[in-house]
Amino acid sequence: MMSHEYDAVIIGSGPNGLAAAITMAMAELSVLVLEAKDTIGGGMRSAELTEPGFIHDICSAVHPLAAASPFLRRLPLEKHGLQWIYPPIAAAHPLENADTAALKQSIQTTAKALGEDREAYIRIFEPLVNDWEKIASDILGPLRIPYYIPEALRFGLKAIQSADSFVGRYFSNEKARALFAGMAAHSMLPLDKAITSAIALVLMIQGHSHGWPIPKGGSQSIANAMESMILSLGGKIERNIKLESPGEIPSSKAVLFDLTPKQILKIYNDALPDRYRRQLSKYRYGPGTFKIDWALSEAIPFKAEECREAGTLHVGGSFEEIAKSEEQVWHGIAPEKPYIILVQPSLFDSTRAPEGRHTAWAYCHLPNGSETDMTDRIQDQIERFAPGFKDTIIAKHTISPAAFESYNPNYIGGDINGGVQDLGQLFFRPVPSLSPYRMPLKGHYICSSSTPPGGGVHGMCGYHAARRALKDIFDIHFDISKT
Repeated sequence: MMSHEYDAVIIGSGPNGLAAAITMAMAELSVLVLEAKDTIGGGMRSAELTEPGFIHDICSAVHPLAAASPFLRRLPLEKHGLQWIYPPIAAAHPLENADTAALKQSIQTTAKALGEDREAYIRIFEPLVNDWEKIASDILGPLRIPYYIPEALRFGLKAIQSADSFVGRYFSNEKARALFAGMAAHSMLPLDKAITSAIALVLMIQGHSHGWPIPKGGSQSIANAMESMILSLGGKIERNIKLESPGEIPSSKAVLFDLTPKQILKIYNDALPDRYRRQLSKYRYGPGTFKIDWALSEAIPFKAEECREAGTLHVGGSFEEIAKSEEQVWHGIAPEKPYIILVQPSLFDSTRAPEGRHTAWAYCHLPNGSETDMTDRIQDQIERFAPGFKDTIIAKHTISPAAFESYNPNYIGGDINGGVQDLGQLFFRPVPSLSPYRMPLKGHYICSSSTPPGGGVHGMCGYHAARRALKDIFDIHFDISKT
């Protein structure tokens, strides 16, 4: 019988690669993680991008899905150094005349500011928040018959709608409409597309149930805590390992790829069956991202007080303005007034900047691979709601869609979601299959955000892929909820 150096080798150390490694190691298997760069973490990396002493998150900074993840929530990451910080307001959405819509932990408090839509908001979110633990177990993974059918239907009938249809049906108040638009636009899809409501609902449920926390010291802290746990379980992580062919992978019983289809094709192209290779080559990537990090002399001077208490802001104005921006991106146009996701972590974490100074980052969506410089357009949008913002800028650092892909090859054309998350690719990613994590090569699996449930720092793609491998290869039935 052939001997193997490891039970499992994981290629890539993003949140899903590390989650897969932890799952396999918790099953008492020998595990090796290979990372191409000198720093682990994928979308969880942090660095000094502008000036010494200013710590920026290179991609993700605020983590509602991590706080709500059925997998990550059950890991003792606090024992490995992770500390969560919860801003007073999860997310704020500035509007004209210093008005604001804000997602707060209390459903009642959030709804109170929505005028005539108060009762509708409460009717929508109270049952969804109460049912979330059941809903999450059914939707944050591969497509299957729900364990909790009534709760899944209650969520699904709302989630399948476009954001445009949803607000038309339930909301008339400008604040409610804008708040929902800012949430739905995280999907990187036009707001008239089916299931854009799903993204908004999940994010808003998290704001009410678990909050939108930031990790003290930056998102690298999550990766470092996960690494510490892997090492404590006997696993290994090797850095600066760039793979170009299957023969370079150490021998193992299972190989799990925290890579998107394009990178897998680059490594394994000739070794894959023709049909599967064709399916992977047709995988669709979504819009790119243009991001700016700032070192600031003071906090961003938003007109609205609630904006100064929020970890995250959605800057883009009304529902109609945001819908126009995302529609333009989808059709290959760089918007003049982009929808922006902005994070200001140093308001709540003093480790992120020198005393009296601040950090912030913001990004907008662009057509995949676009080379348009959005610096002025992004800064103009922020200045619109925070007059004097430009005067606070000490230094800035920009990342274009092409630079994002150069930094992290998983971000094809700047797509940080691992592929379009529309109705056709939400569950059936990267290929149509009831077992999307399996590759048609014995012992090979995909565990990246190009598998269900898609993008975000939640680890669920890695967890489900590892569970599949444990069952297929080792006859181990692992369930984190029972550990």
